[in-house]
Amino acid sequence: MEPHIQEQKTDYRPLGVSGLGGWLILTQIGLFLTVIFLAIQLVLYCLPMLTTETWEMLTSEQSEYYHPLWGPVVIFETVYNTLFLVFGIYTIIAFYSKKSIFPRLMIMFYSVSLAVSIIDYLLLLQIPMARELEDGSSLRDIGKSVLTCAIWIPYFIKSERVHNTFVR
Repeated sequence: MEPHIQEQKTDYRPLGVSGLGGWLILTQIGLFLTVIFLAIQLVLYCLPMLTTETWEMLTSEQSEYYHPLWGPVVIFETVYNTLFLVFGIYTIIAFYSKKSIFPRLMIMFYSVSLAVSIIDYLLLLQIPMARELEDGSSLRDIGKSVLTCAIWIPYFIKSERVHNTFVR
């Protein structure tokens, strides 16, 4: 008689926690809210600034509201919001597809958001009318963004759940 050889099956499932639960639920909510807010920002603020009347009011040297930076700032904000909206949608798709690139996308998402907030704030400070209208909300938003980066970037680098979930 030949000895019975039992075939062993290897379990390739990751050890530890995985899946789209835990703190990743907050990431999902944040991504969806960001996409919604970006869409609202585009429709209610950016696109109306590109209408002929508003554009002329801000960029015509004859206007009392003129400043040479208004045109570049409006274009910068519109392009950024449009690209970031598309990036947000792509990131959501990568999230639900459990793509291995997702953690890097989120690190980029938070970092770029912080950098653009600072650049936008510094540009707006150069425009007297915008500086007068600044009520501190921009600095609060930058502070929130710094805090967000300080919490979530290390999470996406160190989390066992993130490491075990985004493997495709």
